Parts: sequence; structure tokens; C-alpha cells
Amino acid sequence: MGAGFDLNIEKILEHWEPRHAIREIIANALDEQLLSGTRDIEVSKNGNGLWQVRDFGRGLAKDHLTQAESAEKLANPKCIGKFGIGLKDALGTLNRRNVEVTIESRHGRMSLARAPKHGFEDIQTLHVFLEPPTDKNFVGTRFTFRGLSDAEVAAARELFLRFSGDRILEENRVGAILARTDGAARIYVNGVRIAEEERFLFGYDVRSPNQALRRALNRERSNVGRAAYQDRVKAILLDSKSPVVARTLAEDLRGYAEGSSHDELSWVDVQEHAVRILAASRRAVFLTPDQVAREPATVDEARTAGMDIVPIPTTLSERIHDLRDIAGNPIRGLARFHAELAESFEYRFIRPKDLQARERQIYSMTRRIFDLAGGKPPCVREVLISETMRRDPGTFQEATGVWHPSSGQIIVKRSQLMDLSAYAGTLLHEAAHARSGAPDVDRAFEIELSRLLGNVVRKSLSGQ
Repeated sequence: MGAGFDLNIEKILEHWEPRHAIREIIANALDEQLLSGTRDIEVSKNGNGLWQVRDFGRGLAKDHLTQAESAEKLANPKCIGKFGIGLKDALGTLNRRNVEVTIESRHGRMSLARAPKHGFEDIQTLHVFLEPPTDKNFVGTRFTFRGLSDAEVAAARELFLRFSGDRILEENRVGAILARTDGAARIYVNGVRIAEEERFLFGYDVRSPNQALRRALNRERSNVGRAAYQDRVKAILLDSKSPVVARTLAEDLRGYAEGSSHDELSWVDVQEHAVRILAASRRAVFLTPDQVAREPATVDEARTAGMDIVPIPTTLSERIHDLRDIAGNPIRGLARFHAELAESFEYRFIRPKDLQARERQIYSMTRRIFDLAGGKPPCVREVLISETMRRDPGTFQEATGVWHPSSGQIIVKRSQLMDLSAYAGTLLHEAAHARSGAPDVDRAFEIELSRLLGNVVRKSLSGQ
């Protein structure tokens, strides 16, 4: 056996299993892959059925087995390791769990054994024994394990995003959003799992940890509290642009009022961002549950127009008036939807000669009806009949009559010509708007006013 040196492991992590040790060795290999820009690492069995972990970097030397932190890793936020003791923890754990380890690189061949501590012959400590390299041109570093079970390797691999099978939905400059499986959502930092979240909608891989998160990453890189990574998770979501992420958030948002949505949807800025992405990716109207219940005609109109109805919390509804989607377009809430309908509306006017006989008879009384009310207002240029009418923004029902000051036109819905009272009431109602210049105030009052006016005209003209 070659020359040996003491690893000086002062505190052994007694509760660590081989899986935790293999995690550290895989993490070191991934860091070396990143830093050296070399090919993917390998976790596999050799011809003798022994598990191996290999990278293709610069090769592990005995100087790396020190307790000093790695300045190179600390300077690179994408690296996993930072303590400089993870590998030593791993080797100590494997020795305690009776797993034999051999390390090979171009710098030499290393193995582990217990030997007396220098100066304290009665104390046995873990030493690394170094022998000359079997291949001076060996590329990278290879760890070989004897006595390591398949189950421990599988458990270690599960702690890494690249081996876990978690599906990546979107990657952005902050990190990655992962599809949640049947279990808890998994939280990773640079591809290593640090926590699980039962109440999260997605899993996440934080690839730009801030100082707070880096400080919170303990020696074991497990059970890190949410407070350490919440801001980074939120930043990943706010940088997302994927429609599939937005749709999933929007679907989850439907349960917000009932308290069944996941925890990400409790963040208002995440709610806003989901709406901004969703609005850019599909034609949708964002309504509160109360608006959906109160205005079924609005919902029907939107769906007929091929739009999705997306329920949102009332607090969010109050904020989207000034929001724009990620393409820069206004977001469609209730008021905007009504305005769009009004802008796109086209009347279908009916010429008097195309009216039915009864309709023409009632329409011909237009002048006499005006005379009963003191004459046609000077600002009214003409009275037109239309098959279609704009919907009232308050009730979303088709209006029976409309006054257009800009064109001097009173437009009456054709169905009003089925009854003299209805037509006269609507005509004088709009004439009142033309004379006063005032808008509708109380809908119920004005409907009743129109009915009374109609009755007066009917009785006057019929002699009753």
C-alpha cells in the first residue's frame, strides 16, 4: 500500500446512509463537469458488477481532499458544492457503512483504510492511501464501490434532477419549472434536491441562488426551509413565458375562492403574471366568480365568440384594469369585453318598405308620437329601425332603443314595432335623452317610465 495521509474527519454524520455519500460524490462529479466543460458524467456498473461514478474532468488529486473551501466553486453560482468537506463526509460515511472505495485518476490510485493518528498512536482515524497511477493518461476521476447496493444508488440518483425523471416544463434565466408528479413537489438547487413541498403546484430547480439561499444551504443540503427559496421560486415563475405553465396556474386559480388552490397562487404578483401570459396565448375574458354568476349573458356571449372564461379573485380583478399581457396588449376584463363588443357591433337596419304591414302602421305614427310629447327634438335627425341592438353594459341584454348624439339618430329595435305602447315608450324615452343630454340613471325607474309613456300614447291615439 502506498503512502497515506489522515483525512482529519472531526465529526462524522452518524445518520448518513450510503445514498447521502453517493449524492456527494455525484455532486462533485457534476461540478467538475461544469467547471471543466467536459462530457456528461457516468453512474454505472463495471464488468464485475461494481457501481462506479466517473467524470471526465481534470482528475482528483490528494490536495483536493482537504477541508478548505473551493474558491473555484464559490465563484460559480451554478456549482453544487461549496463547503469543501462533502467528499470527506462521503468517504467517512462509506467506510463506516462497510463500503470499500477506490479512486482513480491520472494523479494516482487512492483507497481508504483506518490507521493510527499521527502523534496519537492509540487513536485510529480514516486515512487515504495513495499509489502511483495505473494510467498516467487517464481522463477524469473514477470512483469504484464494493459493497454498495443497487437500492442505495437508486436512492442517491433520485436526489438529482437529471436522474429523477421529473419533467421540465420551462427553463428560463432564473431556473426551471417542473411538472409535479403524484407525490410532493420537489425543490432543487442547481439540480440537487433540497426540499419537498406538499402544497406547491410545480417543482422547481433554482439555478441562480441568491446569497440568502446559499447561506441557508446546510452541510447536508436537505430539509431547507421555504423561507430560504421562496423568493427564488417566485422569480422563476415571474420570468416564465410558457403557455402550459400559465394554463396550469389559471386552472389552479379557479379554486382560489374555495381555498383549494396551491400556495404559489397566494402570491398576487404570480396571479398577475399568469393572467399576462394566458391573455397573450389565448382569447380569454377574466371574470370574478361573482361576475360569472351575475352576468350569465356575458359568459354566453364570450363563449359564443370563442373566448375562454377564466375566473380570477376579486383582488386581482381590481388590478388588471391597467395590466397588459406579455405582448403589450390590454387584458380583457368585464369592462373591456363590453367595450370591445360595442366597438365591433354593427346594426342591421330595416328600410320602412321592408317592414310588415302592422310594423309599418306603427312606425308611421312616429311624427304623431313626437307631437304628443311637444314635437320632435331639434337634435334628432332621424329614427331608424334595426334587427340588432347593442347590449346594455349593466344588464347585458339587448337595448330596445339607443340615442346617438353624434349622428342625431334614434335607433329602435324592430321587436318594439309589434306593439304601439312599446314603440312609443321607447321612442319618447330616447327623445328624453336627446332633449336632456342625460344618461340612464336608474334602470328600473326608466323602464317603468317608458311603460307609462307608452300607455299614455296608446290611450291618446286610440281614443281610450
